[in-house]
Order: sequence, then structure tokens, then C-alpha cells
Amino acid sequence: MRSSSAPCGSAPLKWAVVSPVLANIYLHYALDLWVHRWRQEKASGDVIVIRYADDFIAGFQHEHGARAFLQDLHERLRKFELALHPAKTRLIRFGRFAAEQRKRRGEGKPETFDFLGFTHFCTRSNKTGGFVIGRKTIKKRMVAKLKMLKVELRKRMHDSIAATGEWLNVLLKGHLNYFAVPGNGLSLWWFFQEIRWRWLRSLRRRSQKANLSWEKFHRLTDRFFPPIKILHPQPLHRFDARTQGRSPVR
Repeated sequence: MRSSSAPCGSAPLKWAVVSPVLANIYLHYALDLWVHRWRQEKASGDVIVIRYADDFIAGFQHEHGARAFLQDLHERLRKFELALHPAKTRLIRFGRFAAEQRKRRGEGKPETFDFLGFTHFCTRSNKTGGFVIGRKTIKKRMVAKLKMLKVELRKRMHDSIAATGEWLNVLLKGHLNYFAVPGNGLSLWWFFQEIRWRWLRSLRRRSQKANLSWEKFHRLTDRFFPPIKILHPQPLHRFDARTQGRSPVR
């Protein structure tokens, strides 16, 4: 289950005025402790909940558990004058057996969900052929970032290539530090190439007679673009809800 909470009767963005620290403190009592108790008293099978501020996902071994949890969660949040975001709350069939189950039902590929900047999807490892959760950068976020970069590159149009290159180097290293996860190489490559094209177009606008080719520009700017490589390892252990003494919510 993928969801986000917001104050009842208010626009979703109004929740953003509360700092993440206060949101964490509030939802620790409104949600986290309740989830831990619900898992102990009502859950059958594994239950996994991952929360960041007011955004969270919940995984259930059994469908009936997911539906019961969603119903009880609505009632729980109502006591605190909170409500689940209707556009972001949905139940999906996801995981190791999702593809097979949906095929038996005559449905298409398993659905995807967005969480913490990534689109998560069901796939298989190229090395072992076993099930893995794929992650790729959310496309609409990359497009929004590119629009912002286009405006900034226009402002820097008359700066030296070295000055703009150093600025982009810092920005791209920050992007890699977050998004360079296993399986996301294609999204990273696309994002880097799009930035190169936008930078080249801004330089060509300096003069109508500018004739900087893509090949020459690529060589000039190679030193500013960090190499695209995976910086984060593939998670080796999933959260075990049955482990004693560990936090029920991550």
C-alpha cells in the first residue's frame, strides 16, 4: 500500500508547512506506535511499513491483511483529524509473485509506485534471474529539474565553460550521490545527456554564427561530468517484521 497523510479538509500542500521533525514526532504517536500494536494483535503474515515524514508505504504478505489495515488506518487517522491523501493512497499487487498472480487474473504487468524520488517496479536480476525490486528516477522529477537547469544555463550563457562546468560538476555529483542505485544507470545516462544538450544550446545562443559541434562540445566538457557509476549497493536483507527488539517502522 502506498500512501501519504494530510490534515482533513485541507489541501495536501498545507501539511508541508510543518517541519519534518514535527511531522515525525506527531506521526510517531499517531501512526508508528499504532502500526506496531496492529501488527502484534491483528496481522497474519509479514507486515512491513516504511515511512519518511508523512509519506509511507506498507507491504503485506496477504491481501486480506492489506485491506483490513487500510480500513483500520482510516479510523485511526480520523481520531487525529488526519486523512489519507486520496490521490496517493492505493492498494497494488506487488512483489515476487505479483506477475504470476496478475497473469492468472488476466491482468497486465505489475503496477509500479513512486516513493522517495524513485519509481519502484517488479523485475528480475540480469545475473541470477531471481526477483528484485527495480528502482529508477521518477521521470517527471527529472523533467522538472531539466526545466530549472535550462533557465539557469540561460543566465550563465556568457560565463566561461570552465565556470559553468564546475557548477554542473557539483550539481551532478549530488545527483549521483542520491540516485546512483543498482538498475538506475539508464535514467542517469539520459539525465546527463539531456543536460549536455541544454548546455550546448545555451552556448550556441551566444552568437548566431556559433558552430560548436556536439562531438567537440562533448570533448570540451567531459572533464566536468563525473563518471556514471553505481555508488550504492543492492540491499541484501529486507526488513523482517518478526525480529524482536527492532523498530516496527523505518
